Amino acid sequence: MSFSRANLPDDIDALKALVLASQQVLHEREIQLAALQTRLTSREQEVAHLKLLIDKLKRMQFGRKSEKLARQIEQLELRLEDLQADEGAAQAAAPIQRESKARPARPALPEHLEREERLYLPEAEDCPACGGNLKPLGEDVSEQLEYVRAHFRVIRHRRPKLACACCDTIVQQPAPSRPIERGMAGPNLLAHIITSKFLDHLPLYRQQAIYARDGVELDAGQMGHWLGRVSWLLNPLVEALRAYALGGTKVHGDDTPLPVLEPGRGSTKTGRLWVYVRDDRPCGSNEAPAVWFAYTSDRRGEHPQRHLASFSGVLQADAFAGYAPLSGSDHIAAKSAICE
Repeated sequence: MSFSRANLPDDIDALKALVLASQQVLHEREIQLAALQTRLTSREQEVAHLKLLIDKLKRMQFGRKSEKLARQIEQLELRLEDLQADEGAAQAAAPIQRESKARPARPALPEHLEREERLYLPEAEDCPACGGNLKPLGEDVSEQLEYVRAHFRVIRHRRPKLACACCDTIVQQPAPSRPIERGMAGPNLLAHIITSKFLDHLPLYRQQAIYARDGVELDAGQMGHWLGRVSWLLNPLVEALRAYALGGTKVHGDDTPLPVLEPGRGSTKTGRLWVYVRDDRPCGSNEAPAVWFAYTSDRRGEHPQRHLASFSGVLQADAFAGYAPLSGSDHIAAKSAICE
């Protein structure tokens, strides 16, 4: 409620009524601000509690293999995001003057990020007060983190043909190699599709919808075919990794259940992901660590026996019965733990 000197009444009783009305409005606003302050404080406490609970559950997750625990963590993180969003909206709608409190220092933005400088000069070249000349007196520099949306790009490969005027010989530069012979997908696009599917857990049909928003129609079946071709291309690297991981004198072996979609049934079945680790750094070794994964549709003992057929050394594993035939062989010594 605001008044100007021109519209104020001359009557004393009317002035008193205006003062009382103003005091009532101010009192109501103070009550609203106090309620908002209390609500924000309770949200801050709930946010802190959720953060502690999520941290505790994550620490428990390292010792427990539970899908239920993982889902619980995910739900808590979603609740935490909602609370933080509500808090930001409330502060933007009615900013409150709070007591200054120590805040953690904001980490510097990474140096490797590309930087774009924007210079903001005064509109007038002369002093706006007296018209004198302006000279540099330092500057204020602040950095803002921005995101440049990923975009598609078409690379056109042109190979002109040149003909000899004397002997009619035709000369042309050979076409550059491609990850997929005569395929239209470049290496960066293939790497993005693979990373999105296997690291970010984006199925191909969802990627198809995402790319369609940019006007690029990539069929999920076509991308699946690309993945198969790239998988074949990476086989030599996978084989080299397997040879190195199992080429040391000690390897740790384990397996974990993996839910796998079963076509035609609309449900999942349990596969197994076998992991073999070569890492002697805790024992003072300078050799690079390595991990090799192998997938099987079940947990039969023949799988680790086949994986370790060429391995010779110490196998560190649990008491799974499938490892028993390996412990009795001449080239493998099975132990629960060792550091020599």
